[in-house]
Amino acid sequence: MEYVTLNNGINCPAVGIGTFMLAPSDAENSVREALKMGYSLVDTANAYVNERACGRGIKASGLNREEVFLSTKLWPSEYENPNAVDETLERLGVDYVDLLYIHQPAGNWLAGYRQLEKAYKEGKAKSIGISNFEGKYIEELQTKWEIVPQFIQVEAHPYFTQKELRKTLDKYDIKLMSWYPLGHGDKSLINEPVFAELGKKYGKSPAQIILRWHTQMGFVVIPGSKNTDHIKDNLNILDFTLTDEEMAEIAKLDKDQRYYHRTEEQLVQFAAWKPSFEVK
Repeated sequence: MEYVTLNNGINCPAVGIGTFMLAPSDAENSVREALKMGYSLVDTANAYVNERACGRGIKASGLNREEVFLSTKLWPSEYENPNAVDETLERLGVDYVDLLYIHQPAGNWLAGYRQLEKAYKEGKAKSIGISNFEGKYIEELQTKWEIVPQFIQVEAHPYFTQKELRKTLDKYDIKLMSWYPLGHGDKSLINEPVFAELGKKYGKSPAQIILRWHTQMGFVVIPGSKNTDHIKDNLNILDFTLTDEEMAEIAKLDKDQRYYHRTEEQLVQFAAWKPSFEVK
């Protein structure tokens, strides 16, 4: 495994298993099998409604708690719930998480960030982050944070490299965790000739080349799958290194094209929606 060092000195694995849109049974199986394969980073969220399942998967893997870097996110409806962090830990079956995010810049997100800072000071979160805080939201947060976040989780892929956002991240040494790392499965991205060519050179699939690009960009990548073969392939990207020239060729693909376009109306809806958490 390769690691990135966070601005508080903690090391985070460069590749993890994501659980977005995985039903509890699938999330439990994927987490268990991924950890057995050599993964050590698990990413979930209140909104995924599979935190209990992820906790079961971690226990079933046989790994000790300290061997797993566990990441989750508070949903906006939980930002003003004073028990939100403890309830999240209870669902996961742990005493702390390695990374705790606020999920969206919706509702009273500053109250949510204060929850993160409090959890960090109390040792309930070893590091903290912001998810989907781009543009004006991270600009405002910079004027209000007491503790600089260690991570931001946003859409990123070769068509959308977050060039502008990374200027701010570099200033504060905030690491980027990618979602939609393969461009939401867009065949036009995956089938770009450069990835096919590099795949032939290194004996990898185009998807594996793209995931390796992420790690060499300094991003942490968390592809999700319930297919064990895909999970295994997604980890099998650390035995080769793209050259500077090859990274430069991939950089030419950047066209500032994102796949997810969130609206202000959606942020209002996010704040009003409360997840129906998985029953024990």
